[in-house]
Amino acid sequence: MLSPAPPAPATSERRRYDHVRGIFAEASALIAPFFAKENRWGNSTLDHLAYRVIRDRYPELSFEEVYVLVIASRRVYSARVPETDIA
Repeated sequence: MLSPAPPAPATSERRRYDHVRGIFAEASALIAPFFAKENRWGNSTLDHLAYRVIRDRYPELSFEEVYVLVIASRRVYSARVPETDIA
């Protein structure tokens, strides 16, 4: 019978996507217009275009990294511009 692995030290780094953190400011500024209330189409945000812009600009990113980047950018944008109703 195998014994369970020892718990990780409390100081270990749990965050991932270091490359995404490095480009976050530039990328979120690039896709911020897609979250603006005045740029909606049929009262829907243009998130799908944000994914495309990020994939074109940063082709080395994986699908998961692109997803994390767009979702985090959308959250930051909605925190900065609280009158937007981003679903």
